[in-house]
Amino acid sequence: MTDVLPWQVDLWRQLAGRAQHAHAYLLHGPAGIGKRLLAEQLMALLLCQRPVEARACGECKACQLLAAQTHPDHYVLEPEEVDKAIRVDQVRDLVGFVTQTAQLGGRKVILLEPAEAMNLNAANALLKSLEEPSGDTVLLLISHQPSRLLPTIKSRCVQQACPLPGRQQSLDWLAARLPELGPELREQLLTLAAGSPLAALKLHEQKVLELRAQVVDGVKKLLKQQQSASQLAEGWNALPLILLFDWFCEWAHLILRYQMAGDEAELGAADMQKVLQYLAQKSSQQKVIALQDWLLEHRQKVLGKANLNRVLLLEALLVQWATLPGAG
Repeated sequence: MTDVLPWQVDLWRQLAGRAQHAHAYLLHGPAGIGKRLLAEQLMALLLCQRPVEARACGECKACQLLAAQTHPDHYVLEPEEVDKAIRVDQVRDLVGFVTQTAQLGGRKVILLEPAEAMNLNAANALLKSLEEPSGDTVLLLISHQPSRLLPTIKSRCVQQACPLPGRQQSLDWLAARLPELGPELREQLLTLAAGSPLAALKLHEQKVLELRAQVVDGVKKLLKQQQSASQLAEGWNALPLILLFDWFCEWAHLILRYQMAGDEAELGAADMQKVLQYLAQKSSQQKVIALQDWLLEHRQKVLGKANLNRVLLLEALLVQWATLPGAG
């Protein structure tokens, strides 16, 4: 079984040491800090037939079935597609599972992630099961944005904030898993992941540092008029659109923050600091705010899988970015 993450040790002791468990937990905190791993470890413990020192034994029939993803008394509910809603039909299937008797004679355990992906009808369909689950059933809800949850969902759960690792703790954890990377690259990964070490590891698997270098180089050439917006838009055809919008949204935010506070230490990752400082000094706040509004609006369209012309969308973004410096 996977070891408990270093920054979760105290919380794990608290959860695993409970003599009696709540019927529903809401584990919440930023994405990429290990909430899913914690929930899976708790699920394994709750289903284990012979726990050893508050850990799943890994050897009993229940542990073996869970490892093979064939345990009849565990249920995982997620969106059917990335960034899509959890539908009411999915929750109704879950409610049907809750009403069944546990086939191995122990608990039934449900893991639902992310809880905020439930649409209104789905969330309402879950309320009865959250309030009065049948038999010995435990629901583990994971949320990256608990503010988006219905108050009625939150009130029916034991709400547990999951701890964030310190920066050095995150870097030490990454160093153990990415020893081939130098300290500067691990620092950059962690910064790009907003301090979440598991998200940083995922970014490395997606080769984000290489993609980032390509984008940063393109932005610098755009501002120096060495490459046009249309050329860049065509050249970025293979890059993940949401990743590009995340970066440009962050850069617009950092420019505004620098314009207001003038703090050079708050300019994000080192690769864009000088560019952002230059744009902050040469651009009007009005233009930056207008660009930020445009970026946020179109980021939502990208997340919603709107039918967009990718090249024209990127070209429009880059034209606005290139014209930030100057009057206006």
